[in-house]
Amino acid sequence: MTTPLVPSHLPTTLAGLRAAGFVHRSVREEIRANLEERLRRGESLSSSVLGYEDTVLPQLETALLAGHDIILLGERGQAKTRMIRSLVDLLDEWLPIVEGSEVRDDPFAPLSVYARELLAERGDDTPIAWVHRSQRFAEKLASPDTSMADLIGEVDPIKVAGGLYLDDPRALSFGLVPKSNRGIFAINELPDLSERIQVGLLNVLEERDVQIRGHLVRLELDLLVVATANPEDYTNRGRLITPLKDRFGSQIRTHYPFEISTEIAIVRQEAKLPTADRPIEIPWFIEDIVTRVSHVARASHVISQRSGVSVRLSIANYETVVASALRRALRTGDVTVVPRISDLAAMVQSTQGKIEFDTMDDQDGDQVIAALISLAVRQSFMEHVVLEEAGTIVDAFASEAIVHTGDDLADQEYLDVLAVMPALAGAARRVAGEDASDGAVVSAAEFILEGLYLTKRLAKDASGARALYRSRNR
Repeated sequence: MTTPLVPSHLPTTLAGLRAAGFVHRSVREEIRANLEERLRRGESLSSSVLGYEDTVLPQLETALLAGHDIILLGERGQAKTRMIRSLVDLLDEWLPIVEGSEVRDDPFAPLSVYARELLAERGDDTPIAWVHRSQRFAEKLASPDTSMADLIGEVDPIKVAGGLYLDDPRALSFGLVPKSNRGIFAINELPDLSERIQVGLLNVLEERDVQIRGHLVRLELDLLVVATANPEDYTNRGRLITPLKDRFGSQIRTHYPFEISTEIAIVRQEAKLPTADRPIEIPWFIEDIVTRVSHVARASHVISQRSGVSVRLSIANYETVVASALRRALRTGDVTVVPRISDLAAMVQSTQGKIEFDTMDDQDGDQVIAALISLAVRQSFMEHVVLEEAGTIVDAFASEAIVHTGDDLADQEYLDVLAVMPALAGAARRVAGEDASDGAVVSAAEFILEGLYLTKRLAKDASGARALYRSRNR
């Protein structure tokens, strides 16, 4: 995101800032006041995070109103980082600092030696710079090799080589935490920090100061600390020291979408579909099945639930299924890009790297994923499709009829079959919807055939994405 230009009307000296009536507020006061105003207007804390309206967001709002440091507990793909980043919108748009300050010194309450000396020298002529709220957010992904110098700071050998003594505070090079002063500091996967570094954060969270090795320096920081962690790492058996856990005022548990409709809305919002030279139409049942696969996986004893099944799985599968349909349309000349049941086979490649298996080797993953997809198709069919013509369709297959399907067949080949199977054609048009294209009707026909197979009313001979549907009596 491009940082906006500083408005010309904002004062550029300490005297001008004082004349403008600027009143200092702490980060927590800023966030609380701006959140209160947003709540009065009936606005959500984060409009881009779906499915948390009645669970996580109210807890997060309460924690912010209370002025707490916060830790979000949840498995991967539960929008923890997105929620943290959205907190930047609760900061004031522009913040005045002493120009050139590494730690965003408040002109009326400077912390650093640099700012104090500049104010003593220049007085009311001290230059003021303005920081946009987008620059008041710092994020660190915790890792075992993160050092105290990274987070807090260290003596800068270049400054010492330039003539400063080791015990001169001006020889210090500040880390990410002091540089986040008067802003929000986020640390992802907090338990991955070594215990020694976790101990170094205790003062930051409680006393609001940092102490740098070899220096009697105390910086009373003004910042909001927000962290994320996996629940397994946060238990008593986990890798987070107890005193650090005690420093967080609020602990909030995130979750995956409870409803498939919510996950569909998230996928529609987040998926990046390919640009095509023809319309893309995604039938409702394809959306339902793709997202249902994730819900089925989250309930499976074969899939590791410790690592979770991310919403990113649904997004990646959605993109893959559409890409498979586009590939076919480009080859066959179909006028509309419409995913079918046969395109679901492509989901194996986008699922493999996003789930972990609990009870078997990864080489069996293809069969597990195929079983998850079949279960999702069966559930969707049984939940949403009332097929009055089922008997007539099955009878048509009893009279020697067979139907070939595949991810490489043009729409017209299906339409030719539907022309001689009116019961299947009528059911497919009803399932696809009144305004559905021929491609969507074809997709619905595949859905019906697969549903009849999974409910044991038709037989199927399959090889990859190709299949032959026939009577069970043959």
